[in-house]
Amino acid sequence: MAERVNLGQRLLELGIVTEDQIQDALREQTKTREKLGTILTRLGYCTEEDVGRAMATNLGLGFISLNNQGVNMNVANMVTPDFAQKNKLLPVSIEDGWLSVAMQNPNDIVSIDNLALMTGYSVRPIVVSDVELRAAIEQFVNMSSNVVEKEEEPDNSVEAESFTSGGDEESPAVRFVNQIIANAVRTGSSDIHFEPQEKTLRVRFRIDGVLHEVAQQSVRIHPSVTSRVKVMGGMDIAEKRVPQDGRATVRLSDKTYDIRIASLPSVYGEKLTLRMLERSNRVITMPQLGFPADQYERFTKAIRMPYGFILVTGPTGSGKSTTLYASLAEVNSEDRNIITLEDPVERRMAGVNQIQMNARAGMTFASGLRSILRSDPDIVMVGEIRDEETAKIAIEAALTGHLVFSTLHTNDAPSSVTRLGDMGVEPFLTSSSLLAVVAQRLMRMLCPRCKEAYVMSREQLMESIPDFPLEPEQQEATLYRAKGCLTCNNTGYTGRSGAYEFLVVSDQIRRMILERASTHEIKDVAIRQGMRTLRMEGLRKVQSGETSLEELFRTIV
Repeated sequence: MAERVNLGQRLLELGIVTEDQIQDALREQTKTREKLGTILTRLGYCTEEDVGRAMATNLGLGFISLNNQGVNMNVANMVTPDFAQKNKLLPVSIEDGWLSVAMQNPNDIVSIDNLALMTGYSVRPIVVSDVELRAAIEQFVNMSSNVVEKEEEPDNSVEAESFTSGGDEESPAVRFVNQIIANAVRTGSSDIHFEPQEKTLRVRFRIDGVLHEVAQQSVRIHPSVTSRVKVMGGMDIAEKRVPQDGRATVRLSDKTYDIRIASLPSVYGEKLTLRMLERSNRVITMPQLGFPADQYERFTKAIRMPYGFILVTGPTGSGKSTTLYASLAEVNSEDRNIITLEDPVERRMAGVNQIQMNARAGMTFASGLRSILRSDPDIVMVGEIRDEETAKIAIEAALTGHLVFSTLHTNDAPSSVTRLGDMGVEPFLTSSSLLAVVAQRLMRMLCPRCKEAYVMSREQLMESIPDFPLEPEQQEATLYRAKGCLTCNNTGYTGRSGAYEFLVVSDQIRRMILERASTHEIKDVAIRQGMRTLRMEGLRKVQSGETSLEELFRTIV
C-alpha cells in the first residue's frame, strides 16, 4: 500500500499541481472551509479525475471512470435508492466474489459492513470522481423510480398546491407523478410529457430544447396518473373529451415551481404536458444573454432610445421571451412606467405592470394595447404581433413617443421588415418607427467533460460547408462532437447559448424599406454594415468548440 500522505502532498508528488497552487488553495480553504480537492478543482489547477486518482493512490485503492466502465444496474439494484443517496455510494460490479462499490468516502467502515450484511458479498471500495458518482446515483434513483405497474383509483384528497416526495400511505400513481416531477427538477427539464400509447405510458422530458424518453409504464396506470395531475391542476377529472388547462404550484428542495398543465385527448387517452417554471428564478440579465461584445453594445444602445419599435424574432422555444425580459430589466427604473401585454405572463418582474391576455373576456393584444396607451406608459412590451391591427397600433405607439418591444415569427431579421409589409403595415410607418430587429436561436453547448475532438481537412470543410470561417493558410480545423457521459445524462450537451442576428435599421435601410426592397437586398446591405447572420454566429460557436456541426444544422438552416 502506498504511504499515506495528505492529498495536497500526493498531488504534488504526482506532478499534477505546484507548491504555489497548493498554497493558493490552502489560503482559500481558510475562508470557505471546503475540501482541498474541491478548491483545487474549482480554481482550475486540476480536474476531479486528478483528485480521485490521487486519493485512490493515497488510500491504496483502485480508481475507475464510471463514464468509461459504466454501472451494472442489476448490481446497483442490490441497494435501495435511499441507501445509495444517504451513504453516497453505488455498487457497480461483481468480480471474483467481490462487490466493487463506488464510494465518496471509502473509509466509511459502517457503510461497508452494512453492505456486506445486505448483499452477502465481500465489499471492495473504489474511488471515482465526485461528479461522476453524483450523476450515477442520480440516474440510478431516476431509473428506480419507474416501478409502478398496477392500476389504482385516483386519489382526490390531495390539495392542488401540495407536493410530497412519496410516502408509504400514498397510491402508486401519486408516488409516480411526484417522482417524475422531482426527476424533472433534478435534470433541469422545461417540460414533462405523459403520452399514452397502445400498451405503454411513455414519459419524456424536454432538456435543453430536446425531448428525451425517461420512463415507460404499463398503460393501465394512465387513468390514475391523469387523475392525479388533473387534481393538482384544479381541472375536471370527469371531462376527457376536450382539452383543458390547469395550474399547480409545488415545493421541492426549498424552491417553489409553477406548473402549467395542458391536457389533450388522443386516440389512446389524454396526453398531459407539464411546463415547469421555477418561481424564484431571477430574470436573466443582458450580459448573460451571450451577445458578442460588439453586438451587445449596439443592442444596449437601441433599447435605451427614448422611442421606437424593437422586434425580437425566431421560432417557438428560441428564447425570445428571455431576451425581452432581460431588455426590460435593463431599462427598468423608478422614473419609467413599463406595461406589458403577455399571453401568458411567464415571469413576474418587480416594478413592471404585467397584464395577462384573456381572449374570452375580449382582452386581446390589440384591445389591450389601445387601453394601455391611455395609461401613460413610457415603455410597452407586446408579447406577440399576431395580426395587422396589433402591428399598426404598436407601430403608431412607437411613433408617438413610446419605446415598444414585441416578437414576430420569422426565420431571420431582414425578413421581419417585409413580413410587416405583408401584414398590411405601410412602408412609411415601418421605416419611421423600426429601430432594430434581433433574430435568435438557442444552441445546445457541448459537455466540456466528454466532448470529442476530430480533425477535418480544408477540402472536406469546403466541400460540405463552403462558408466555414477558415484562415487563408489554414489547411485543417479541429472540431468537436457530442459523445455523452453520466454528467450530461448521456446527451453530450449541457446547457444552451443564444446565437443572435442583430439588424440595426440605418438610414440606408430606411430608404430601402420605403422603396419596398426585397429581403435579400436588405440582408446584403445589413451584412455590409456589420450584421452577422445566424449561420455566421453558429459557425463561430462550432469553430470555438462550444457546439457541434450537428447542433448547428439542427437549429440553423
